[in-house]
Amino acid sequence: MTGKTAPPAKKPASAAAKKKTAAAPKEAAAPKEEAAPKEEAASKEAAAPAPATEEPPAPEHPPEQPPAPTDEPVPVPTEAGAEATPVPAEGSPDLPAEPPAPAPEPKVEKPKEEPPSCPLSLAVEEVSENSFTLTWKAPEQMGRAGLDGYVVEICKDGSSDWKAVNEEPFLSTRYTIPDLSSGDKIHVRVTAVSASGASAPATLEQPVLIREILQLPKIRMPRHLRETYIRRVGDAVNIMIPFQGKPQPEVSWSKGGQPLDTKRINIRNTARDTIFYIRQAQRGDSGKYELSVQINGAEDKATLDIQVVEPPGPPQNLKLVDVWGFNVALEWTPPVDNGNSEIKGYRVQKSDKKSGKWFTVLERCTRTSCTISDLIIGNTYSFRVFSENICGLSDSAAIASGVAYIEKTKTTYQPEKIPQRDMMEPPKFTQPLTDRTTTRGYSTHLFCSVRGFPQPKIIWLKNQMEIREDPKYIALIDQGVCSLEIRKPGPFDGGVYTCKAVNPLGEASVDCRLDVKVPK
Repeated sequence: MTGKTAPPAKKPASAAAKKKTAAAPKEAAAPKEEAAPKEEAASKEAAAPAPATEEPPAPEHPPEQPPAPTDEPVPVPTEAGAEATPVPAEGSPDLPAEPPAPAPEPKVEKPKEEPPSCPLSLAVEEVSENSFTLTWKAPEQMGRAGLDGYVVEICKDGSSDWKAVNEEPFLSTRYTIPDLSSGDKIHVRVTAVSASGASAPATLEQPVLIREILQLPKIRMPRHLRETYIRRVGDAVNIMIPFQGKPQPEVSWSKGGQPLDTKRINIRNTARDTIFYIRQAQRGDSGKYELSVQINGAEDKATLDIQVVEPPGPPQNLKLVDVWGFNVALEWTPPVDNGNSEIKGYRVQKSDKKSGKWFTVLERCTRTSCTISDLIIGNTYSFRVFSENICGLSDSAAIASGVAYIEKTKTTYQPEKIPQRDMMEPPKFTQPLTDRTTTRGYSTHLFCSVRGFPQPKIIWLKNQMEIREDPKYIALIDQGVCSLEIRKPGPFDGGVYTCKAVNPLGEASVDCRLDVKVPK
């Protein structure tokens, strides 16, 4: 045979490979339809794999095998000399006729910056007859670039045409929308704007009605005017009382239900306060004044209590009731005119005939009687009394008609009889001596105290040896306190010192130790 022959296959093909070979072009797979030369038929028989009956069937899930050898599959000849589809290696998975094209790599895009979140707590702060004011809080998320500001938009109720009221974004969280018509209902929304975009708008749930909000009348009475306002006669009264209310309230003053006398009292009202003015106050201006502030039937009232006072008159019926020893008793009655104020007390003064000067004896005496003591024997005294109120003392005083002469009384001295008492007592130490430590060259003192009658004799001893006239020792006794001064002691002066007290009734003694240190 002279036709082409295929090289022998290294390994028999699997069942899957047989199926793939069967799917080759019809020219090579259908030899029955066309008469092929014997050489080609022989070539096909030589290139065909062994029958399927000789090969065991492949398992459904073949075990993993090492990669197929890199040798290229044997081509199968066809009519036109074209090569057949290569046969896959044994144990390899089913593969398509042509390998798929590689998928393009996805492009990595930069994450987009998110716009800011919605503004918070949008609310209406104030509404007037042609404007209203909004407030809100900054959004929770503002973005990396930060906020450029806010944009406020309005829309009339019943319309869908939103209109921005600010040309450029602003950063304030408070905004007043002006130039509105009274009676309109306005929808409002606020948007936060940044470089990455605009946030979702914050919108009021209900439209805003443009109208003037009424404020109930209220009088703000100052604290010092809530009590009685006291002025002296002739002083000016100038009082300002603030109030509130919207629209402009009506202000009226009255006294005892009657209008005020405009000849004496001037009233000036403003939008926020009323001023009550009297150039020169008189006692007749005292009383309670009623202030009324009204708005369309709503009313608030306050009372101003003014008291105009002056010094009181003098007391009445001052009498010298009694004189005894060094004492005088006085009595009087309250003044007829108290100066339109309560009497706080009375001031009592005396004057002796020799000097003629007045001296205050009592101040703010709250009773209408008093007793004056400690007067000087042989002097003649006159007395007067002033009344006192919140303005001060009365201009004049009540003077007693009589005078008081303090006579010298004859007295006989009788010495007091004192019973005799036995004062004799043996010596007894009330404070003992205490041990002491001193340094050589530094004077020191020993102290103790003793009592007894007759006064005991004090004897000092050192180591049971009596200290006699030695300039190194100075012994003293004063009011029962005994002291012994040792001048510039040395080591030899240390020892036991004894203080002995002796009188006719007995004796007593105390002792102590003195140590003298020698500095190194």
